[in-house]
Order: sequence, then structure tokens, then C-alpha cells
Amino acid sequence: MPDAAPDALLAVSHAYCHAQTRGHARSFYFASVALPAEKKRAAYAVYAFCRYADDLVDRAAATDNGIAAALARVGEEFDAMLAGGKTEPPFAPAFAWAVRRFGIEKGPFLDLLKGVAMDLGPAVRIANWPALREYCYHVASVVGLMMARIFELRDERGREQAIDLGIAMQLTNIIRDVGEDFRLGRIYLPADEMAAHGVAPADLASEKITPALRELLRFQVARAREFYRRAEPGIALLADDGSQLTVWLMRHVYAGILDEVERADYEVLRRRVRTSLPRKLALAARAWRDLQRGRRAGDVARD
Repeated sequence: MPDAAPDALLAVSHAYCHAQTRGHARSFYFASVALPAEKKRAAYAVYAFCRYADDLVDRAAATDNGIAAALARVGEEFDAMLAGGKTEPPFAPAFAWAVRRFGIEKGPFLDLLKGVAMDLGPAVRIANWPALREYCYHVASVVGLMMARIFELRDERGREQAIDLGIAMQLTNIIRDVGEDFRLGRIYLPADEMAAHGVAPADLASEKITPALRELLRFQVARAREFYRRAEPGIALLADDGSQLTVWLMRHVYAGILDEVERADYEVLRRRVRTSLPRKLALAARAWRDLQRGRRAGDVARD
């Protein structure tokens, strides 16, 4: 097995992954500023693969048996990339390098493909919280498990916190995108919880937030914040080379979206709330304080 693609080819591939991340994953790109260069390159390559798989399966959904064929193709391409010598898609050399360099297992990538497939079809409905949690795991937590290898998780018990952070972040996306998702035929709010709060699917077609929907969203925000809280102890188990700070940044920047939802009085049907750059910088200061707090706690524990 080749150790690496030729230097020039690998550099071009890394540049492609960098551009993909910068253009399509702005919050992660913002947070990744703290990472060492090698880990940045690996994280961007993993992101490029995940985006490719999502796009490929999404396009295939329009054809008969397209989803199954696309999933099989992505799995085969994963193996071909790792075997060496594969230079297409353009992220392939960088991705193969990242997987080998950091020992990323294939399992989370296969779980991601299952999650991508859950998003497809004429309509997406989530029955209950266990189903939503499973969906969040497959589309977000598995990415956290991939990144945990790059960020050098030192204790396998931290895998649960990586899973929790992925769930928190995906719940945040769902809350922010309720209106946009509904227009695409997708409702990720659990059907039983909607019914319990007196919210009908037709209520999501309105441009006005009803009191019942506001309460349902408030409940989901509280749930997401609890998962952010549960994830925090795992951050100290990562390498203290910028990896911890990157995850603290992701934790606060994404959770900051929930603050914006509340500031907008849960008006998520007509528009997508955004976190401004000045607000992100303020959240970065909070992430830095939490990193220092964690370091002090670690020092005390070692004394």
C-alpha cells in the first residue's frame, strides 16, 4: 500500500478539500483556525468525503434503485481510495492520507451512509425521539467519531461525549431549519411530540409561529442544550494542541444558534437565523475561557 500520493497531487487534493470546507462548512471552518496544520488538512478531507457521499446519494434518489447503487459505490470507493492510486474524486488522495494518518475506522463512514439514506424519499417524517436520536447519530455523531481520531481522543469513554455533541449540533440544525425543511417535504420534529404540544404539520406551512409551536421549539432547544452540557467533559480528553479549543469553539458557535432562535422569538418558519461574525468572536472568547477552566481543573486533578 502506498504511503502517500505524490506530493504535488496530494497538495492539490488538500487545496480542494480546504476550498470545500471554507465554502460549505463555515462554522466548522471558523472553529478549525485553532488546529495544527496537519489536523486541519485531515479534518477538511473528511468533510469533503462526507459532502461527496451526501451529494452523490441525493442525486441518485431520483433513479430506480439509485440509492442502493450509490451507497454501494461510495463504499467501494472508500476501499479503492485506501488501496492507493485512486485520484478521483479530487479529494481522494487527501482523504486516503487522512484515514491512514489518523487511523480512522470505516464503520462511522458506513453509518454516515445509512444516515444519508434516511433523508431521502418524497417525504421525511420522524415518529418519535428514539427515531430522531438515531437519525442524529447517523448524520452527525458519526462525524464526531471520525474527528475524535483526528483530535486524538485519549480515553475511549469520551466517545459517548462525541456522540452527544453530534446530537446537540444536529438538533440545533433541525430547530434552525424547521421552515426550510418543511418546504422540502421534511419534518424532523418528532410526530408524537408535535401531537402532544398540539402542533399539526399544517402549522409549519404558515409564516406565523403559533404559541403551541413556540413551546415545542422551546422544548427542543432545552433538549439540545442538555446534550451540549453532557458533551463538555469529553473535550478535556482530546489533545491539547488546538483540538480542545476547536471543539469548544464548535460547541459554543453552534449553541449560539439556539440563542439567535430565542432572540428571534422562535421565528424559524420564514427565515434562517444566523450568527454574526462579531457574535462568533464573542463566543470564541467564551470557548477560550472554558478551555482555560478545563486546563485548571486538570491541573488540580493531577496535584
